[in-house]
Amino acid sequence: MPATRTFLGRGLAAAAALPLLAVVLTACGYGSQAKDESVAPAAKGEKIDGLDTVKIGYFPNLTHATALVGHQEGIIQKELGGTKLSAATFNAGPSEIEALNAGSIDIGFIGPSPSINGYVKSKGESLRIIGGSASGGVKLVVNPKKIKTLADVKGKKIATPQHGNTQDVAFLNWIAQQGWKVDAQTGKGDVSVVRTENKVTPNAYLSGSVDGAWVPEPTASKLVSDGAKVLLDESDLWPDKKFVITNIIVSQKFLREHPDVVEAVLRGTVKTNKWINANPGKAKASANAKLQELTGKALPPKVIDPAWKSIRFTDDPLAATLDAQADHAVKAGLLPQVDLAGIYDLKPLNKVLGAEGAPEVFDAGLGVK
Repeated sequence: MPATRTFLGRGLAAAAALPLLAVVLTACGYGSQAKDESVAPAAKGEKIDGLDTVKIGYFPNLTHATALVGHQEGIIQKELGGTKLSAATFNAGPSEIEALNAGSIDIGFIGPSPSINGYVKSKGESLRIIGGSASGGVKLVVNPKKIKTLADVKGKKIATPQHGNTQDVAFLNWIAQQGWKVDAQTGKGDVSVVRTENKVTPNAYLSGSVDGAWVPEPTASKLVSDGAKVLLDESDLWPDKKFVITNIIVSQKFLREHPDVVEAVLRGTVKTNKWINANPGKAKASANAKLQELTGKALPPKVIDPAWKSIRFTDDPLAATLDAQADHAVKAGLLPQVDLAGIYDLKPLNKVLGAEGAPEVFDAGLGVK
């Protein structure tokens, strides 16, 4: 695929030279503020590169379960030896990107939209995507009394998490494929696209303000627990049913100065994903325990069980699907073109995968030269 793609900014009439600058969007979230940092006890061993602490950011969401489980089980910390893992949690992409740019975190787990927007905002100088974490976990769920078939979506009110975020673009692309027309900026047309925060969507559904939602987990399963029905799993729209929902990013400065620490973290994430996939029940419980610690509330079985089954944990960043997601934003008529060449640096990950006897992953022509 070509290396040049565009992605979604806010697209307001007042946007100036870089429309993407103002909007760094998240794939899912339940608020906007970072939580207090927590520092895991260091494992025995030497500090890597003499570094005392590596600061890692992630969301308290199931799509970030690699971080949740890797932190909870001490798998990442074990690879870091005497260098301590300091974690900060975020509920929105903008605040995590700001923290990365400010040096408040060094490495982050984050969705494709903020990854792209963070890269563009810095003119390619802020971050690199260094690995994958999760695929899937996005569904179109609807009120079964109002919508029984995909054709019935026409004329209805469907929520997406935020204007221009990953799910919003995916839904707009799907609408276009049906031959329907919607103004991408206002959300008005053959379908009413209602931009609603994930934490608000269940109440909007119960009140009848929306007839359904194109949303990530666990919001989709929460809606199902409230009586909604899964009409479409986005995974079914992608080759091999795989598409990126969570990336691992790193500050380019940190990558240059501490490559061995980055490699250690990636060893930890690779081993975490391997453990998750080999022990799905234990991993689900571990992720939920970490969620309870971070948010004060665990997910009930009727939400976490179906949500967990729909997410696939993978080291592969699925670069071709990120490239396609950017292309969907172009087709939606939302934006100018930007060059994404160099957004990936998968050399450290492929080194780790090689040592584990696993196949290498690819950057779809968007890797650093």
